[in-house]
Amino acid sequence: MRLVIVFFMFIGPIAIADMTDKERLEIVKKLSGTDRIYNPEAPIPAQCYTKTDGVNNPCFICHQTYDASEQRPNVQNDGFFQGTYVFSDVGVSNSWQNLFVDRREKARAITDEAIDAWIDDDNYERFIKFVESDAWPGPEPVIRNLALGKQAFDKQGVALDGSRWVAFNYKPMPSTFWPTNGATDDVMIRLPEAFSSIDGSYSRDVYFVNLGLLELAISDRAETTIPPVDEMVLRIDIDGNGELQPDVGRLLRRERYVGDASETSLASMLYPAGTQFLHTVRYVDLDEQGHARPSRRIKEVRYMNKVAFLSRSVLASSYYLEKKEKNFEKLPRVIDKGRNGLSNHRGWTILGFIEDEHGELRKQSREEQFFCVGCHKSIGSTIDQTFSFPRKVAGADGWGYIDLTDITDVPNIGEEDGEYLTYMSRVGGGDEFRQNQEMLDRWFDENGSVNRRVVEKAPHIAALISPSRARARALNKSYLSVVREQSYIMGRDVVLSPATNVFREIDEDIWPLKREHRFIWDIRLNWGAGAQLESHTGR
Repeated sequence: MRLVIVFFMFIGPIAIADMTDKERLEIVKKLSGTDRIYNPEAPIPAQCYTKTDGVNNPCFICHQTYDASEQRPNVQNDGFFQGTYVFSDVGVSNSWQNLFVDRREKARAITDEAIDAWIDDDNYERFIKFVESDAWPGPEPVIRNLALGKQAFDKQGVALDGSRWVAFNYKPMPSTFWPTNGATDDVMIRLPEAFSSIDGSYSRDVYFVNLGLLELAISDRAETTIPPVDEMVLRIDIDGNGELQPDVGRLLRRERYVGDASETSLASMLYPAGTQFLHTVRYVDLDEQGHARPSRRIKEVRYMNKVAFLSRSVLASSYYLEKKEKNFEKLPRVIDKGRNGLSNHRGWTILGFIEDEHGELRKQSREEQFFCVGCHKSIGSTIDQTFSFPRKVAGADGWGYIDLTDITDVPNIGEEDGEYLTYMSRVGGGDEFRQNQEMLDRWFDENGSVNRRVVEKAPHIAALISPSRARARALNKSYLSVVREQSYIMGRDVVLSPATNVFREIDEDIWPLKREHRFIWDIRLNWGAGAQLESHTGR
């Protein structure tokens, strides 16, 4: 297999700050279909160039430092990034030029009827035919009828096509995956076959016990609930009451998984080898009540596969090496494994597909996938490189296709206020760039402060983060113009007008945030009181 170090293929410096729109499109055209790199710092997302004015902090969502007593496998400990810029000479220039493009004229040329028809078209079924053909020799992240959303799963999230993918309901990360900022999404998990079988035969009960045990491992909790299972079939007392009974829904943490995976130990805040995630990013659709839901059309198919389980000591060495390289302002490195995607040096491969100019899903280029590494490798807030599963609705209620109307604005662990309320308060807006005017009008007072009373009255998070129908259409039209340009290397963030609260060049001598505006934050959520939230380690 041909291995390629991505940053070795950098095409050379570009006067980014002075780039015209014509030059932008010429670069896109020139690099299309090639292996050359426009932005060797693609792992630095656009949000890192936000003008904070020293007080508006979106940075805490990604960059965190935890107490050493927590013994997390993620020892990136990058909370200091909230207070300093540690960019390479290349990274100080903002390569995400799509942030500064005025797409309003192009959007006006697309009718409401046309954009509604576009997002309602099922391009995933055509994608299935592609990945199952001889033309595609790589992994097949396939769930039949996935474009239909919850219709592809039973009530507990198990895919109806027998693929063993399981959908779960989770709270979207602030604020990039808030529908009001341009995208909806869903995530499914699949464990190796041994985790869903006993004595070589498939067992739904075994699968849900192991999924529940994984939830406890990732969340670092002592017990949870699962859809009721039969302990007599399992031959295991999962609730610890000393008896084997049918219809048991209480699950205590164990040292090992069950069934044919009983030789595999639970590892705190780590997934077992062979864990897979399927993540689809979609346009913004609204139901009859105006609540956001995933569209049928899919913008991106993102697939992660944990190909190797790395010990804590190996992971710590990998983090240490990366921090050392960042300190010397070295460019980021990943290994391209071709059809299997990019290796993130943490045991995972990352593979992505994205719309071509006709709306059909194609494999992402090397640089387009390189963009994904920034979040799934190099930040301190993730748990084993993931976001969604650590934010799954706790217990049995969290198994099922994503539904924002079933989630309230619960706080993060260690916080008192709802997470989204806290985020808006700290950021000073409804998005990192503070230019989502609809969110400012809905949830903020004239003096720029978040209206706590109004936010806390929202019945669910769908009411907080769903856009109006007019804004949803505008967001979809704006993104469609990026699709037609195929200019993803210049940015995928949806903006309705050129960004103003974003730097084109970073002055590293200026602190991003004053000390009093930096925060410690936990990606996990406090879903309720009681034993379910007791830490496994007693912290």
